[in-house]
Amino acid sequence: MGGGIAMCFANAGIPVRLLEAQAGNLERGLEAIRRNYAATVARGGLTQAQADERLALIRPTLAYQDLAHADLIVEAVFEDIAVKEQVFRQLDQVAKAGAILATNTSYLHVGTIAEFTRRPQDVVGMHFFSPAHVMKLLENVRAPKTQPDVLATVMKLGKRLGKVAVLVGGADGFVGNRMLAQRSREALFLLEEGALPQQVDRALTDFGFAMGPFAVGDMSGLDIFWRVRQARAYLRKPGLRDCNLLDQVCEAGRLGQKTGAGWYRYEPGSRTPIPDPAIETLIVEHSRRQGIVRRTIADEEIVERCLYSMINEGARILAEGVAARPVDIDMVWLHGYGFPRWRGGPMFWADQVGLPKVLRAILGYQERFGPDFWTPAPLLDQRVRSGSGFNPGATVHPSIAC
Repeated sequence: MGGGIAMCFANAGIPVRLLEAQAGNLERGLEAIRRNYAATVARGGLTQAQADERLALIRPTLAYQDLAHADLIVEAVFEDIAVKEQVFRQLDQVAKAGAILATNTSYLHVGTIAEFTRRPQDVVGMHFFSPAHVMKLLENVRAPKTQPDVLATVMKLGKRLGKVAVLVGGADGFVGNRMLAQRSREALFLLEEGALPQQVDRALTDFGFAMGPFAVGDMSGLDIFWRVRQARAYLRKPGLRDCNLLDQVCEAGRLGQKTGAGWYRYEPGSRTPIPDPAIETLIVEHSRRQGIVRRTIADEEIVERCLYSMINEGARILAEGVAARPVDIDMVWLHGYGFPRWRGGPMFWADQVGLPKVLRAILGYQERFGPDFWTPAPLLDQRVRSGSGFNPGATVHPSIAC
């Protein structure tokens, strides 16, 4: 991630100091950057001279003091609040007055990280998406004390980097990952109840996603999601339903494409997911241990549970002011999470489906599964009662409703 972010700035002509704690990790990061540029040259996206020019803008270092003159510092360590604290306390010691300190955290509260410094007004979230030099979305995250000039700077900078920059609030998971958590939860519950990864993925690709959630997990590396799950274990409420299938898959050494097996298996040198009987056995045995009688699940239920849970959360995000407008949520999902563009984004699509239909389905799932995860958001209920959609003047178009 750090290497990809460095490339974003170098591609925009901005000099970068790339800091790592260990020389071996630093060299591996630089080698990955070199390979990325070499691949771009090979397919004709850059000349060798252009690639060399960009590489020359990235200067490696092992010393925090070398960041003393930076106008902007972007932290990209993994999601561990203790590590974030250590890094930001050191940055606070060396960064010049007025420098912007940004965190690339994807879940943690930016306001908490800001308080590790003596300059919380200069701390902001800049959540890049992997691979950072390719993905267009940039969630710029405001903390309670972030000053307006800092927000204006990172929004303008996002344009210079060629990103679709969306300003969001600093709540847990911001916009994209907060909604993604709902889909991920339901996808795993569907496995427990009778589906298999290939059915869930097929239902969502038929809807229009380029890849389903389990294939995406394998591509990204399941250990990334596993590490996040472990780091957030303290948030789980006792007695609340939880599925540990991801733990079991990772504990079996199946970390996705990089190990040749995850939710699927992969032939050497191939990225094509192949359904694996070993995973089916693992899931079926898990259901038996949980006392869950497996059943046939229709694709329609898969799509509804994965997407309506996201829309319900989106309504809460709007009510809390984490996103200012429905279109901000849609931009996040269109440019960062692969929501099919022709459907307009989850909140736009919900208006096309019709919020009364969405609410009826959520109430139905509440009756079946209880209120823990299926309590309608007050804003959704309010919009249905008022006869309006999420977007001003929204109407249902039967020709594209589904």
